[in-house]
Amino acid sequence: MLESVLVANRGEIASRVIATARRLGVRSVAVYSAADADLPFVAAADEAVLIGPPQPAASYLNGEAILAAARQTGAQAVHPGYGFLAENSSFAASVRSAGLVWIGPSPRSIAQMGDKINARNLMERAGVPVAAGTRESVVDLQAALAAAEQIGYPLMIKAAAGGGGIGMTAAAHPDQLAAGFETARSRAERFFGDPAILLERYVEPARHVEVQILGLADGKILAIGERDCSVQRRHQKVAEETPSPGVGADLRARMLAAAVRAGETVDYRGAGTVEFLVDVAAGDFMFLEMNTRLQVEHPVTELVTGVDLVEQQFLIAAGQDVSFASDALSVTGHALELRVYAEDSQRFLPSPGTIEEWSPPSGPGVRLDAGYAAGNTVTPFYDPLLAKLCVHGADRAEALARARAAVGAFRITGLKTNLQFHADLLESAEFRSGDYDTSLVNRLRPASAPSR
Repeated sequence: MLESVLVANRGEIASRVIATARRLGVRSVAVYSAADADLPFVAAADEAVLIGPPQPAASYLNGEAILAAARQTGAQAVHPGYGFLAENSSFAASVRSAGLVWIGPSPRSIAQMGDKINARNLMERAGVPVAAGTRESVVDLQAALAAAEQIGYPLMIKAAAGGGGIGMTAAAHPDQLAAGFETARSRAERFFGDPAILLERYVEPARHVEVQILGLADGKILAIGERDCSVQRRHQKVAEETPSPGVGADLRARMLAAAVRAGETVDYRGAGTVEFLVDVAAGDFMFLEMNTRLQVEHPVTELVTGVDLVEQQFLIAAGQDVSFASDALSVTGHALELRVYAEDSQRFLPSPGTIEEWSPPSGPGVRLDAGYAAGNTVTPFYDPLLAKLCVHGADRAEALARARAAVGAFRITGLKTNLQFHADLLESAEFRSGDYDTSLVNRLRPASAPSR
């Protein structure tokens, strides 16, 4: 096992990685910005290093400062969490060049899947279903209009190098494409430094379902279940569950097999996620993208399998076997994750501020992965995720009941949160039925729905 790990992240995911490191006897090193000095993850680590001011570019995106902290503390490995530098192939290569263990896939695998167009083309050649779309980046509006005629409307306009729903918009006809194209290009340039655009056929109604994979040290790829991520606002996930209530046995088997092919195609190592769009009407699926790191929603998979995914990342990075019998893995019960944000429950706008009261729920089947506590300040510099409220039950009905009780018991004061949204979601007849799609939030909160 590794002896020490530097966690190149913040908040709840840093606390999550540090917790597994502690359980395994691995010394943990936290890095933090000046804005995060009082957060729980800093105190939880065995050692902590200030790496810069609050602005991400000067701290959590500053690879040189992170590597300097690793040298200063004698850290053996780097775990990137998710976001920030987690899917930066250049940073992964720098970590390896510094003689450290990178807890993640190879820089080549990250680069192959980091560009959505390249990833689509790779998957299509590997026999993984993809939606109709462009095979090269679209550089101007005229090219976009010509490609749209070939693909057909409605279309989704995406940043080729992007993620998290940033730079993504739908177009039902040429006028909307003209307006959305320039918006997507400018956002892609601003957030990702790359204005390349991908056009893809827009499927509606659709479910967003992803498959957790593990690429083992010996090269074998395991698919260990799916997660339904269809509850989204602004194309960003806000609640997830497993197993997906919209995926039957046959569709599940085909999706898991496709995810294994995806991992094999890029010689994947470690934890990764293959995301699919499920065409509800056709009962079929298509490849969306591959996230070459640990997902935000990984706890629900852990709850139904009993597998600590961070532990497996450590083991695989160290060249060891995973800690469970891969041929005897089973799914037990049902799990939900509700992302608790410092944002209002109607328009989903960020709401920075200082937490006055933080009284989390507890009880059977309840797990809270939190990044904050009472007295902490949520600043405007980072994503406003406060915690992930996760529940596990013997079946979906029990999981829903436990989730409703947990949301009702969770008390946070001093700033706005989206707990009321989660309460409304759990009371929604459509969500409770399990028969929902990616437009569910727009139906629950029509005033917050983006114009199309």
